[in-house]
Amino acid sequence: MLIQFMVLQFSILAACGQKTYDEKLESLYKYTVPLIKADSLNDRLNEVVILDTRAEEEFQVSHIEGARFVDYDGFKISQVKDIPKDQEVIVYCSVGYRSERVGEKLKKAGYTNVKNLYGGIFSWKNEGYEVMGPQNNPTDSVHTYNKSWGQWLIKGIKVY
Repeated sequence: MLIQFMVLQFSILAACGQKTYDEKLESLYKYTVPLIKADSLNDRLNEVVILDTRAEEEFQVSHIEGARFVDYDGFKISQVKDIPKDQEVIVYCSVGYRSERVGEKLKKAGYTNVKNLYGGIFSWKNEGYEVMGPQNNPTDSVHTYNKSWGQWLIKGIKVY
């Protein structure tokens, strides 16, 4: 009976933690760019262009395989002029805030099929999907921006 109670308590705490993360994301997003979940993206990795909007040091620690680095702070539409305006483009960052801003710029420039990865690379890794390190080898390391944001990375090695 005690074991069942402990399992129930752990399940409740885990559910609350996820809800808290979802609530945090909901408070960050303006919902100006449609969202895509990690499982949907994983099913279509070879069909989309993926843009990593984090800082270069974050990208160098790890990124989603095939992602193209564009840098939130220095992003210019000219960086993506080779991408057809109707191509499906997925943007992501740590949790989805910075990528939503880049997604807005893409939409304003006429890109018609832009989506933001819900929960960013944190959700991607937390859901068990692979990230690639500097030599494009699989890694468990994820740059967590800072320690405060790092609390949301549950699976993986936190790099600050």
